[in-house]
Amino acid sequence: MKNKSILIISFIAMFAAIICIGCFLRIPLGPVPIVLQNALCILTSAILGSFLGGIPAALFLLAGLIGLPVYAGGTSGIAVWAGPTGGFLPGYLLGAVVTGFIAGCPSVSDKKFSWKNFIRITIAIFAGMVILYVPGIIHFARWAEKAGRIPADKTAFAYTMAACVIPYIPGDLLKIVVAIPVALKIRPILAQYLYNDKKVIRQKRFK
Repeated sequence: MKNKSILIISFIAMFAAIICIGCFLRIPLGPVPIVLQNALCILTSAILGSFLGGIPAALFLLAGLIGLPVYAGGTSGIAVWAGPTGGFLPGYLLGAVVTGFIAGCPSVSDKKFSWKNFIRITIAIFAGMVILYVPGIIHFARWAEKAGRIPADKTAFAYTMAACVIPYIPGDLLKIVVAIPVALKIRPILAQYLYNDKKVIRQKRFK
């Protein structure tokens, strides 16, 4: 039990570190570069699954809040949360939590492909990537209204979608396509160390 707890803490810390490192990773593809931190929050949550899924994202947010330069572009602090795109930070955690609970606990039996598992992981990752935008959209729209940035011919919602969502859809779709097979591949491997797969144990006993 003690060794299992150490493993859980180690994997959570490792995934949190991967998310933090993601602040320096950008893919210059087209006019809008692809950043990886949002996808890493969702991917690590899908891999860990269940209630553990959101912990790496929470640790990443806490690290940046206390001053470590782990937010996009190596930034940190409460000022980032108060800035125009600060609403996306809690969105990372919200999306990760939703992804983890939809994905559920990984199982060793998931090594064998099944459409049920594929669909569940696909829905989990897609839902997480969509939901993480919600707090960011709300926050940016409010900021834009207060700052007087909204053109007369646009609503706050339309301006926000054009500035913060639509340009990033192609990149996010690419991240989803990549994240799904990665999660499907790693989940059963991780399950060997973190979760007691009772179904598999029973099968082995009766062989």
